[in-house]
Amino acid sequence: MNHNARHIELLAPAKNAEIGIEAIKHGADAVYIGANAFGARSQAGNDIESIKRLVDFAHQYNARIYCTVNTIIYDHELIDVERMIHSLYNAGVDALIVQDMAILRLDLPPIALHASTQCDVRTPEKAKFLEQMGFSQLVLARELSLDEIRDINSVVKVPLEGFCHGALCVSYSGRCQISQALKSRSANRGECAQFCRLSYDLEDERGNVLIKSKHLLSLRDFNASDRLQQMIDAGISSFKIEGRLKDVDYVKNVVAYYSNALDRIIAANGGLKRSSAGSSVFTFEPCLAKSFNRSFTHYFIDGTHPENGTEMASLNTPKSQGEYLGKVLSVNGNTLLLDSATQLANGDGLSFIDSEGNYDGFRVNKVMGNRIFLKEPCGVKRGDKVYRTFDKAFNDLLAKPSAERRINVDFVMWNSGKLLCLKATDERGSSAVHAIPLSEDPQVALKPQNERLKQALSKLGDTIYSLRSCEIEGDYFIPVSIVAQLRRETIELLDRCHRIAYCRDLRRPENSEARFPRTTLASQDNVANKVAEKFYADHGVQSMVHALECDGTISENHALMHTRYCLRRELGACLKDKKSKHQLPSPLFLRNGKTLLQVNCDCYRCEMTIVVKEK
Repeated sequence: MNHNARHIELLAPAKNAEIGIEAIKHGADAVYIGANAFGARSQAGNDIESIKRLVDFAHQYNARIYCTVNTIIYDHELIDVERMIHSLYNAGVDALIVQDMAILRLDLPPIALHASTQCDVRTPEKAKFLEQMGFSQLVLARELSLDEIRDINSVVKVPLEGFCHGALCVSYSGRCQISQALKSRSANRGECAQFCRLSYDLEDERGNVLIKSKHLLSLRDFNASDRLQQMIDAGISSFKIEGRLKDVDYVKNVVAYYSNALDRIIAANGGLKRSSAGSSVFTFEPCLAKSFNRSFTHYFIDGTHPENGTEMASLNTPKSQGEYLGKVLSVNGNTLLLDSATQLANGDGLSFIDSEGNYDGFRVNKVMGNRIFLKEPCGVKRGDKVYRTFDKAFNDLLAKPSAERRINVDFVMWNSGKLLCLKATDERGSSAVHAIPLSEDPQVALKPQNERLKQALSKLGDTIYSLRSCEIEGDYFIPVSIVAQLRRETIELLDRCHRIAYCRDLRRPENSEARFPRTTLASQDNVANKVAEKFYADHGVQSMVHALECDGTISENHALMHTRYCLRRELGACLKDKKSKHQLPSPLFLRNGKTLLQVNCDCYRCEMTIVVKEK
């Protein structure tokens, strides 16, 4: 065993304890889950008893449970947060994922803290400061390139966590205020109204419609499954799957896919190992395209200035596009012929995008080869692209128990006088020795007994263990019932030893001398209570504006969204690119009903901000 190997962690989302348990079974090294309050997904809360149940299950495999306490917090809530964190610690939670710096000044147990993506970690200076504040792991902004990750990794020693899959916020996380400004629903309080997923008309300053009813701010889903090795080389140790609101089928499939991918990388790299123990076996072949996706993008992982025309947005729909099947060859009433060799099934859900970019869907009533029969006609036409958004056969597999995760254990059995002894050592490093008395000294066997005894010791089906090796000293006749009792009691003892030996990371100390990289804070920095205010002041901040949630004041030209995604670049009209396919006037506006947003492009920084002009 290489004790100096670098640990690689697959971090899975869980809406509830049941989904978290399935994530562990399907190969996750850690799970992040919300408690009953103060998590950045208001619809994904869980009581302490449920979290403790998940913790107990995960720790069997040395898997970690991280609780999200990553909303901004008001003054009157701080005491409740403090009490909740003590309850989470007592339940065995391994770390908290936090945004509000007030948490660092509360009377906390020695629980490890991770800096949430809402902390907007984009620079080496910010990362270094958070490390000095005692954070044990830093969740990096989704927008970073490999080079930017490498720069951050060069200045910190704590593990870096990076997203590898799932939905993308168009704005830098923690800095989106549009939901609060227009609906009084704070994204930083777990109540995002998802204005980025709405359809908009693109207009010029005179109100002329340039593009009609497209989802111009709705990004595709991130997929870095073919960039994992490069991310490891750049410094990522924890690979995060987004999706605390996703259902269990999504988590099973996506976690299994990335677990397999990381296992292949680790098998080819001697200096790496998974951070948890055990191996998972699946009843299905994982496929990312079969789970919810708005089609995929590498986003900025390959560079901060991607070529003009790089597709990052899902302009036609914010719904799942699924896996591409092929084009429609012909339509005859309720029957269509599809140019696809993919096997379909009755009950599959299909979607299509017509020649004008409109999106619709239908259910397969009956299928014969590539001929599809529908219950009633739909708008699909010859030449339309067809996708499968619901694979009935695949989802039927996922609806059943679909994974088993086992810990390898080695047995050595011998007798000492009238004692039958068994030593169990597992891949986690836990070990237990147990003995039971025999009524008399065992008799030397007339026939070889080792295979019979090994078979009795290997019956571990009702445990989490799988027998890897078995050594039996001597060749004696011992009743199978005695061996079974010894095996059962030794495994119980091994479980107990592991629970006692399990060790959580401790909270790291705060460096009181460290200075925050800036001396001023804007409302987007989300200071919402006096304790956070003092924290920043103690670290060199001289002036700060309270979070928008506190005073609600929006000045003219206040940027409610700040994003590296650029609408001009997405539409092939980048002002800096001489090869741009299109020309668009300045300024540009987005309209949805009475809401009018102005698009401001900062070509020097290659960024975009969104300002509300009418609401």
